[in-house]
Amino acid sequence: MEQKMKLVGRDMSIKMGVTMSFCLSLIGTLTSGHFTIPGFLISFVVSTIISLIIGFVIPMGKISRGLLNKFGLIQGTFPARCLEALVSDLIYTPIMTFVMVFLAYQMAMKQSGGMAGLNLGKMFLGSLIICLIAGFVIIFIIQPLFMRQTMKKYGKVEKED
Repeated sequence: MEQKMKLVGRDMSIKMGVTMSFCLSLIGTLTSGHFTIPGFLISFVVSTIISLIIGFVIPMGKISRGLLNKFGLIQGTFPARCLEALVSDLIYTPIMTFVMVFLAYQMAMKQSGGMAGLNLGKMFLGSLIICLIAGFVIIFIIQPLFMRQTMKKYGKVEKED
């Protein structure tokens, strides 16, 4: 049973990490005003690596279950889904957003010879607000779909008390 839960967690981490990386990289490069295919691909690859590391290091399932229990929420209900999406969003999005913005900042500064006149803090905060909102919506919609797929793949996993 524990092995199945680990497989479900790993599968969910990969699916959510790649999906979030794709969506946030696309949003980030589109909202930067300087969309390029190479810029998007670099952002996507780097953020995918980061999100996979986060997903394998941080036990999102355990954290979510613990918070659901703490607040007396039943998994699958609207309030529970909101909490799960918020937790995932607050863990993944700031880190991924900072790295993507930092890469864009570095590229812009390098291309301008350090004369771009950009403020990393302002760039990050603006992007973070957009990405937190987008990330929450994406997670809220996609996570239950991926969970159903994953449970179907590995068979229903019941938690042990």
